[in-house]
Amino acid sequence: MRILLVGAGGVGTAFARIAARRPFAELVIADYDLARAQHAAAARDTYRAVRLDARDEAATAALLTEHSCDVLMNATDPRFVLPLFRGALAAGTNYLDMAMSLSHPHQDAPYGNTGVKLGDAQFALADQWERAGKLALVGIGVEPGLSDVFARHAADELFSEINELGVRDGANLEVAGQEFAPTFSIWTTIEECLNPPVIWEADRGWFTTPPFSEPEVFTFPAGIGPVECVNVEHEEVLLMPRWVRARRVTFKYGLGAEFIGVLQTLHKLGLDATEPVKVGGTSVSPRDVVAACLPDPATLGDKMTGLTCAGTWVTGTGKDGGPREVYLHHVVDNAWSMAEYGSQAVVWQTAVNPVVALELLDCGAWSGTGVLGPEALPARPFLDLLTGYGSPWACEERTPPRT
Repeated sequence: MRILLVGAGGVGTAFARIAARRPFAELVIADYDLARAQHAAAARDTYRAVRLDARDEAATAALLTEHSCDVLMNATDPRFVLPLFRGALAAGTNYLDMAMSLSHPHQDAPYGNTGVKLGDAQFALADQWERAGKLALVGIGVEPGLSDVFARHAADELFSEINELGVRDGANLEVAGQEFAPTFSIWTTIEECLNPPVIWEADRGWFTTPPFSEPEVFTFPAGIGPVECVNVEHEEVLLMPRWVRARRVTFKYGLGAEFIGVLQTLHKLGLDATEPVKVGGTSVSPRDVVAACLPDPATLGDKMTGLTCAGTWVTGTGKDGGPREVYLHHVVDNAWSMAEYGSQAVVWQTAVNPVVALELLDCGAWSGTGVLGPEALPARPFLDLLTGYGSPWACEERTPPRT
């Protein structure tokens, strides 16, 4: 399978390193910064590095055609989803991403009603993908991605009826020598944390709440322990109800009071804005300035310690007819991912899942046309292969004992 990987940041580089160990994958790695693409391409002698402006649909389509690529793997931030998505469609090429097209809050009632939802612009083109006989597999990182696979697995094998699908993300990662150092793209983090979070309920559909709403303490496995989690806008809430039946779907992120405080301050100062402002004789986006002032998450691995956990908490009725509660999860130790792949835990955990998905598509275990989320496809082949990559998942039973 020939893959055009667009984006050679932390996640893209981790993707290249993981794929280098799998014989099915041959990569052409593209980035706006050719040096970054070349750095990622060093993972295997046969990889090629090229320069690409991800905003240029025509150039994307031409590059896919020039290199006879079977699929475009999008490892950029969400700003570039639509031009890459459309470029792949124009080239008649399959497409995968790990984040979906951006949302826009409801103008009059942002903390109650949805406006343009995450992924709406992509699902609007689903018919065109179906007519082309090509697949756009959207949201196939870790969250969204593996979390959605867990939801499908719960519905298929663990539950006869699901009350809530609740994605819960927490970690005990620390970065030595840094007062504030996000372990993932700050641009994306600002976007998802300060937008109105979306919740789905069967009798209400999709609706929104204020940022950081409904705090709860969730106990994470592997010694991470209790972490306060809050509602955050995320793709799973927009994907899961399309294919998995549940009464409620939520996403909560363990951010911590300090992190939330920094994000709220950025918002108050207008530093989360994406529209350029004039500074002297130039124009700059405030959010881009914030990102430029912070360390690149991909470079933090040797300063990081701890574990990161992604998973889906599920409640409902088990196959035996009794109440059941489980937490399906995946934990990565930063010490392991650095020693094994040279990539820090958060970016490695994100990158491994699309490699697994592409291998399943290559061997025919997964297939489809149109615009699909991970939960539209069978979970068991994915979970088995993920374990085969040396990164096992787990299911923690949390059902109270019957009395």
